[in-house]
Amino acid sequence: MKHPPPIAHGGNLHEAARRYGIPHDAWLDLSTGINPVGYPVPPVPADAWRRLPDDGDGLAARAASYYGAPDAAHVLPVAGSQAAIRALPALLPRGVAGVAPLAYGEYAPAFARHGHAIDTLDVSADTLPATLTHAIVGSPNNPTAERIAPERLLGWHAQLTARGGTLIVDEAFADAFAPSHTAHTSHTSHTSLAAHTHRAGLVVLRSVGKFFGLAGIRAGFTLAHPEQIAALHDALGAWTVAGPARHAVEAAFADVAWQATTRARLTADGARLAALLRSHGFAVRATPLFCWTDDPRAAALHAALAERGIWTRLFMGNLAGNFMGNFVDDSARPSSVRVGLPGAEPEWQRLSDALAQCVPALQGDAR
Repeated sequence: MKHPPPIAHGGNLHEAARRYGIPHDAWLDLSTGINPVGYPVPPVPADAWRRLPDDGDGLAARAASYYGAPDAAHVLPVAGSQAAIRALPALLPRGVAGVAPLAYGEYAPAFARHGHAIDTLDVSADTLPATLTHAIVGSPNNPTAERIAPERLLGWHAQLTARGGTLIVDEAFADAFAPSHTAHTSHTSHTSLAAHTHRAGLVVLRSVGKFFGLAGIRAGFTLAHPEQIAALHDALGAWTVAGPARHAVEAAFADVAWQATTRARLTADGARLAALLRSHGFAVRATPLFCWTDDPRAAALHAALAERGIWTRLFMGNLAGNFMGNFVDDSARPSSVRVGLPGAEPEWQRLSDALAQCVPALQGDAR
């Protein structure tokens, strides 16, 4: 049996360095969509290194408050939302899982690995196909930046639970928008489904890595009905998040001033990146943390920037299609590219100069 290709992720600078012959330290990495100016974690107490992580330290309650979940019983700290994505399919009734054609690459293989069939999810539809048992969707979606109205998502949830299924909503990039329960007029709000996780069959995934710029600590949260939280806890076992990581998250959640300042900065920087790419003729969809384009020149742009030591994330075709049993050749499908935020001003200038140099010579994909 032919197996799908390995799952690709951003941040793979060693691969970029090897492929293009540019030293690792010489790259500007715009491939991940992670805040380049991360939270300044205070010094880690010695006990955090010495003691086993303590589930009774109140982290789940603080996360419930931060995300707007009902209470701590609806929250499980996990080693990044990745851990939940890998474990959840084994806990759900085997069926057909709907995944958007272009989505985070771990969803489809995780469900396929546990015997679920994979089908394409039309994120613009109010009514799901009767064949779908589960649906997995990002809001905002990674990489296409689409945001799905809560009303549509709750409608999907009602349809799926009537079949004994589950809706999983990945809100990893939602923190860059002001949460609906704390939003004010200076920010664009994001209506999370966290407050609805008292409903069975609804799972919300949140990440600390993106907005807080703390991807290295591998911390995230699963928000769901307490019965689903208990089942996932049993599957993952004890000590899902290390003590130093718990310390970092607690400090980040408590620093409301940093959060407000960072949301304002990311909103401005996201708009700046979108304007820069549009000034070179690229139609983009944007979040405060990244821009995405499926312009016919996307693959050529990715390669031209890489030749200049700027690493972006290239996507080839229908990622979910690789797990539908047909194993299509993605080389024949349209490509797209995601560009993350530069950090310091010299990085912005480097990207601007590179675009000015390479864009006029780009040739589009005629397919």
